[in-house]
Formats: sequence, C-alpha cells, structure tokens
Amino acid sequence: MKRSYILSILFILITAFTNAQSITFVSEKDGHPLPKVSVFGKDGSILAYSDIDGKIDKKLLNPAQEKFQLVYDNFSVATLSYSDLDHDVIKINDRIKSIETVVIKNDKPAKYIFVKGNFNTYITLNNKLNCYADGVVTYIFDNKTKKLKSTNVEEYRVYRLEDPKNEKKQTASWDYDNFLDIPKLKDAGNISEYKSKKNKIKELKGERKDEVEISGEALQQKEFAFFGYRFYDIRGIINISFEKASQKTLRDFLEYNEITFLKLKHKSEPDYNQLISYNNFYPTELSFSNDNDIERVKFNTNYSNYKTKFWQDSTFPNMQTVFSSFFKDDLKEQENKK
Repeated sequence: MKRSYILSILFILITAFTNAQSITFVSEKDGHPLPKVSVFGKDGSILAYSDIDGKIDKKLLNPAQEKFQLVYDNFSVATLSYSDLDHDVIKINDRIKSIETVVIKNDKPAKYIFVKGNFNTYITLNNKLNCYADGVVTYIFDNKTKKLKSTNVEEYRVYRLEDPKNEKKQTASWDYDNFLDIPKLKDAGNISEYKSKKNKIKELKGERKDEVEISGEALQQKEFAFFGYRFYDIRGIINISFEKASQKTLRDFLEYNEITFLKLKHKSEPDYNQLISYNNFYPTELSFSNDNDIERVKFNTNYSNYKTKFWQDSTFPNMQTVFSSFFKDDLKEQENKK
C-alpha cells in the first residue's frame, strides 16, 4: 500500500513537472488544441511550432526576445510579452480565417482526380528566414489507386534575402533556395501508406476538422559524413487535415503541412546549423478528368513566374506579408519570368 502511494505521488510530480515545461495553445472558441502555431521572436526568428496537441517547449522561448508574435493559419493572431507566455495554456482566436470549402467540379468519376490549390514553402537557418516561395499548383492522382501521378506548378513567386555569402566551408552563410520544394502529397490520398514501424501516427478530432500527424526521425545517434560535411538529427513531421468525421479520402482533404529538420555543418565549423523546411498546401478545387494534360511551368528558384496576382486573393496563404514585416526590403522578390 505504501509503495503504491509513493508511486502515485511520483506520478503526480512528474506530470506536473512535465506540464510546467510546455505551453499549450488552444482555441478561444472551443478549447481544442491548436497545432501549427508559429512563435516568432522580435527579430523574425521562428522559435517554436506547436505539435498536434497544441504544445511547444517553453525552453525554446528566450526572454531576451521580449516580444513574441503568434502566427496561425498564415495570419498574425497576437503579440505577447514573455510574461504573457508564462502560462500552461494560452487561448488563441482561431477564427481569423474560416475553413474554405473545396469546390468540386466535374463530379462524374473519371480516370484522374485533379486537386488544385495554393502553397507556400520556406526555409529557416538557425531559426531565421533564408528563402521563401508561394504559388498555385495542381496535383493529379490516379482515381483508382489514389497514387500521385504528377505535380504541376501553374504560377509562383520566389523571395530571397540579399547578399548571401555562399562560402564553401561556411554552411551558416549559404542561400538554401535549392531546398525550397513543392509540398509532396504522394500519399495524401491513402493515409494507410504512412503506417510503418518507423513512423509515429497521432490523430486529433477537432470541432471543425480531423487532423493526422505522421512523424519520423533518422541519424539521432550518429552523424553522417560526406565530402567534409556533417549531417545529423533528421526529423520530419507531416500534418494532414480532413473534413470532420470523414473517411479521410481526397474528397475530404483540407490541408497539408510538412516540416523537415536537419542539422548540418562543415567539419571546420565548430557548431551545427539548424535547417528547417516548411511546406504547406491548401486545396481549393477538386475535379475529375480522363485527360491528365495540364498547363504547367518549371519551378526554378532563380526567378518568379506568374501571370496573375494570385496572392491578392483573400484566401491565399500569404506568409510573405508576415516575413516582410520583419525583414522589410532585405527580402527581395526574384524577377518575374512571364
């Protein structure tokens, strides 16, 4: 009996200590956890990003940053001081932008499913923005197998910071635009394909949508060496959202978010650099066709390529406005190749 009592006390203490080390963001409206909340420091650094349980590690917040901007669903939702964040639970107004209904066209089943929508992708180096791109893309899936057949960028723009040094042995000075990539929806039509012994899968049933988080990791114990460069601590998190209480098919698909973490350095550098890639896709239209021929452009980070001002649509995930508020004119759009 005594042993059981002691174990219970220990469990309570451990739970309390664990909770004290984290902050949970929840919806002001319904109290549900809010994944994908970014916490920006006053210098534009992305210090934390909440997981599927709405949690971030408190230790990631440096008091020296003084002011912290919370960004949710590509909008700034609050600016808080360090003392404002000294709570276990923080409520956020998540009604800034309502969930957009995906328009279904040509509803008659055909050979291919077209999923069109908006994307943004950006890279941070040691938490600070390194490069950014956004645009419009259409994914084509085989209607029978739900396998991705092609990714078709229709238009896009690219932003990069001025004057990167790109010195061969100083990875902290590089422009990582080659790491910018279109969100990979390979298995978005078949969630079961993500299930493996290497991946961890968690689900969150919300008031307005259901979310699935898939995470995995590699090189946790030992670095990988290649031509004088060192790679370590690779982690990936994919979050896919679907209509509430749905079958989680492409018809129910609402959002795709992927984050990839990588630490790297040249052997001559004393410390690793933290590289983080963010890729987000928001479907706007679903249609069926027996023809998979579609107009596309090549995604090249040396220039932008667009004919319309797609980012002016009120539903567009325009993170460029958030970043430009920190970096002003240092964040330059690449010339538009029409």
